[in-house]
Amino acid sequence: MYEDCVKSTEDYYFVCDNEGAWGIVLKSLAIIGIVVTIILLLAFLFLMRRVQDSSLWNTLPTQFLFLLGVLGLFSLAFAFIAQFNQQTAPVRYFLFGVLFALCFSCLLAHASNLVKLVRGRVSFCWTTILCIAIGVSLLQVIIAIEYVTLMMTRGMMFMHMTPCQLNMDFVVLLVYVLFLMALTFFVSKATFCGPCENWKQHGRLIFVTVLISIIIWVVWISMLLRGNAQLQRQPQWDDPVICIALVTNAWVFLLLYIVPELCILYRSSKQNCPLPGNTCPAPAYQCSFRVENQELSRARDSDGAEEDVALTSYGIPIQLQTVDPTQECFNPPAKPSPQQDAEM
Repeated sequence: MYEDCVKSTEDYYFVCDNEGAWGIVLKSLAIIGIVVTIILLLAFLFLMRRVQDSSLWNTLPTQFLFLLGVLGLFSLAFAFIAQFNQQTAPVRYFLFGVLFALCFSCLLAHASNLVKLVRGRVSFCWTTILCIAIGVSLLQVIIAIEYVTLMMTRGMMFMHMTPCQLNMDFVVLLVYVLFLMALTFFVSKATFCGPCENWKQHGRLIFVTVLISIIIWVVWISMLLRGNAQLQRQPQWDDPVICIALVTNAWVFLLLYIVPELCILYRSSKQNCPLPGNTCPAPAYQCSFRVENQELSRARDSDGAEEDVALTSYGIPIQLQTVDPTQECFNPPAKPSPQQDAEM
């Protein structure tokens, strides 16, 4: 019994190690991240009731799921601060890839929807975006379940492998996450092409977030597979390297993607009459023409006149009709051709 207690204390030594302060620092950053993420979750729940733009609202459930994934990443940091043992090994191998796959799948689903919006097309409904995010991440769940189950049935082979073999298996298990990361990067670049400038800011946020994430992953995988061994710090630096990358990437998700998106949603909720979510802002001359048309329509209604009012705009006689302010601006009819004038 005494030996078990001593062994349990050694497993959690880095949580309170004063000499190697990396555990305390990362634990503090993870706890702060958990608190901030919970606050952001409550903020998203509050804004869900106030956002009027349907295209913005359609991505809110996926972003809420993304925040749950980030919350899981901060919580997972404690499994890497504690030493590698029979309890933490399955948690590490299963949740690390699954949570990152979920986060990058949410970013991929959002970027795919933006590819349509920047071209002036109709947004996916919120269920479609959410199903894309969940469906794309399911493959990593299957891979992680099969790997952990295989290791468990073989009597915890984790504990009998060398540090080099453990690190190689850990990275190979994340190949699908690397694929998702690369795919999200290229899809986010596609959001830069299109006439609707108001949606491109969302694409830029995803692009920068994934780009910084790629840099973080390249660094920690290089250190894990080669750098620590060359510096003769393996396996002492293996857990700190992975945990630093985990916490850093989670903060990148919050600061570069979630917080700016929350600011955009807050500004949108303050607008009384937001633009329709599926349309681009109309050219100035069209909106000016619509305002004149609406003013003359109100003048006609107030005078009680039943006849239509002819309005000449840009030298073209057109027939005035009542315009719904919620509808898109429209162009004046084309000028009749000389052949049509002769027939008339």
